[in-house]
Amino acid sequence: MLANFFQVDRAEFVLGQGNTRYLWDTQGWIGTDYQKLWVKFEGEGDFNSRLEGAELQGLYSRMIAPFFDFQAGIRQDVGPDIKPTTYAVVGIQGLAPQWFEVDSAIFLSEDGDFTARIEAEYEVFFTQRLIGQPRAEVNFAAQDVQALGIGAGLSTVELGFRLRYEIKREFAPYIGVAWQSAVGDTADFRRLAGEHASSTSFVAGIRLWF
Repeated sequence: MLANFFQVDRAEFVLGQGNTRYLWDTQGWIGTDYQKLWVKFEGEGDFNSRLEGAELQGLYSRMIAPFFDFQAGIRQDVGPDIKPTTYAVVGIQGLAPQWFEVDSAIFLSEDGDFTARIEAEYEVFFTQRLIGQPRAEVNFAAQDVQALGIGAGLSTVELGFRLRYEIKREFAPYIGVAWQSAVGDTADFRRLAGEHASSTSFVAGIRLWF
């Protein structure tokens, strides 16, 4: 029997280093317990200028173990200042021991560049409605991608904590803090472009699911 699910994991304002930004991170699926079609859509921009970039993924997902799915498909990146780029995607998504939500993927671009991403989240229940969510994301590259300001090896690390209040299970406003830092050559590329290599921001947003 087919089922479906859609979640806005993050729809937030980001305040840091003198500017206000926006960010969204959504995903949804339709299918069965064993096979699903996933769509993932995320992006960010600056309220003082315009959209900086967005990423859309379409994935086929198949259960390979309890709580874990193998995923494969296509990713498309777009943005006013970046070359539209298509990627092949393979990854694993699910619940690790201790109920960590893990989403990991390897990307191969149409230009032959390999990159990878690992995201992990965990929920801490202070009450049935007040929930803390630590989050971590790390990005890697097999080579320099100078057009995108990415250096080989570990490129960026992001750590955050969001505290949400579930007015309903399907609707929860939140506040939090996020720290992001470029590493190695990626940090050097940012400095050469006149940008900060690391930043700390305060965030506020809503989390929804249907």
